Amino acid sequence: MPVAEPMGASVLIVNSQGEYLLHLRDNIEGIWAPGTWALLGGEPEEGECPEETVARELMEEVRLSLEFHRLMVGDVHDPRGKPGKVVVFWARWDGDAHALPLTEGIMLHWFPAALVPRLVTAPGTAAVIAKYGSVCARP
Repeated sequence: MPVAEPMGASVLIVNSQGEYLLHLRDNIEGIWAPGTWALLGGEPEEGECPEETVARELMEEVRLSLEFHRLMVGDVHDPRGKPGKVVVFWARWDGDAHALPLTEGIMLHWFPAALVPRLVTAPGTAAVIAKYGSVCARP
């Protein structure tokens, strides 16, 4: 069976208080994980590597340019059920989430790790934070 190509890239953004920046996605049929809290990111454009995808998505969605580091690769399915891979990065940023010029989705908000299990999150979001969040949150 062939290995699935990356179909997405996202970034776990952590502030110095150990909170995670999550993005409330539009509740629109046909998009991946509508109406859920998710990491920022998206699908690659033709020829993009995962690092280029994350950099472009951060700039397009919230006008941020951050230094980020590869964290993990996980399995994901698109809205039609097609399997693929998502590359997850992490970055540190201390800023006002509500002041960012959000161009996609409903809102951005900082959440402490203890609240994440109470949220309706996109597939894998809570698991990534539970598994890697404390490592990324260290100063």
